[in-house]
Amino acid sequence: MNTLIVKAIADETRLRILLQIAKGELCACKIPAILRKTQPAVSQHLKVLLGAGLVTVRKDGVKRLYSLSEAGKRVLEDISGW
Repeated sequence: MNTLIVKAIADETRLRILLQIAKGELCACKIPAILRKTQPAVSQHLKVLLGAGLVTVRKDGVKRLYSLSEAGKRVLEDISGW
């Protein structure tokens, strides 16, 4: 696991976002309500997760839909035993 990934999942909010996305593709617009965080804060966390290669994003009109990347799935499998 590289340093960028470790830093990304070290933050509790980012880990919580990753776990929510692991349940299935998720619109960025729904994450603030789920986590009770502001949209700008969630956006910054998603940027870090995307930069670490843990999530992928696709656009559907104005919506941005996030899902786990293969690396994200492996990381969650690796840390599930922690």
